[in-house]
Amino acid sequence: MNPKDTPKKSAKEWRQQLSDVAYKVTRQAATEPAFSGAYWDHWQTGVYQCVCCGTPLFASAAKFDAACGWPSFDRPVASEKIEEKVDHSYQMTRVEVRCQQCAAHLGHVFTDGPTQTGLRYCINSAALEFDPKPE
Repeated sequence: MNPKDTPKKSAKEWRQQLSDVAYKVTRQAATEPAFSGAYWDHWQTGVYQCVCCGTPLFASAAKFDAACGWPSFDRPVASEKIEEKVDHSYQMTRVEVRCQQCAAHLGHVFTDGPTQTGLRYCINSAALEFDPKPE
């Protein structure tokens, strides 16, 4: 699906398109269990896209092992591809990361990354699809 053609969808339409876990993560801001997703230990070259709309979000070159159980990246492919919002859920203050195109919840970004960006985008595998095309 071309991200620019992403329509507004009802909950019923999202449920039909997505797996149960992808729906809960992307549309209800759930978190998949650590070390359970397809991409936490995935090192193939390519681009991770939004499972809802296909927007390219993170390149494999930006991925690193944070030993946290979720895919971790130090930067998105482009800042305009994501939206960051302060999240006060669960009596914590964090920065939520969403797909700019379709508002899918992806995960959170933290300022404890080991690379020069200092960022760790901690993203749910269920929010991603992988395109093995060269970056």
